[in-house]
Amino acid sequence: MIIRPFREADRVAIKEITAICFEGVAIDHAIEQLYGLVDGKDWRTRKVRHIDADIAAHAAGIFVAEADEIVIGYITTRIDQESKIGSIPNLGVLPAHRGAGIGRQLIETAVAYAKAQGMIHLRIETLAHNPIGQYLYPSCGFQEVARQVHYVMPLE
Repeated sequence: MIIRPFREADRVAIKEITAICFEGVAIDHAIEQLYGLVDGKDWRTRKVRHIDADIAAHAAGIFVAEADEIVIGYITTRIDQESKIGSIPNLGVLPAHRGAGIGRQLIETAVAYAKAQGMIHLRIETLAHNPIGQYLYPSCGFQEVARQVHYVMPLE
């Protein structure tokens, strides 16, 4: 397994990984479970759009884990030179490859990248019902600083 910089050819693969990995832990999935499809589209349609946004915002800060020339995981970063606080918007590792330390290695890559870009802090978010994030992020050195509650109100 290697970790390497994102290439445009990886876009489809990391969108597929996102659709698999965020089931049950994405806000849009929770909205769909409560209210059903939104505008005839499932939660995956909205979630994978985040990847396009991450690529458009900062493709240089995206890294993929690859095994046998197949993308099996990824991490995206955002760099804010003004605040010096970088972020990790998305991280996913295919279920068949979890437990091998790939997520941790991707985080370590993102941390090294953020440091090289002059960031003073790096943040990552997870939902309370994401057991992987609740375990992995603190074990990588992240400290909880706040909790946020998401509310939704149907407008139709």
